Amino acid sequence: MDAQRAQEISSSSNMISVQYNGQPIYIEHVDQGSGQATIHPLDDPTNKQSVSVKELTEQ
Repeated sequence: MDAQRAQEISSSSNMISVQYNGQPIYIEHVDQGSGQATIHPLDDPTNKQSVSVKELTEQ
């Protein structure tokens, strides 16, 4: 995924299915300059991590 699409998903009012390493995640924030996204698993909102948007897949 590219940073622009990740930003669109994080700003959307609709729930769009995205995965990281096969796990459903929520995108909290996207830094388009660095191509990094702050994410957390849907079932564990306290487990935040920063990953490359290129590692995210839209389902």
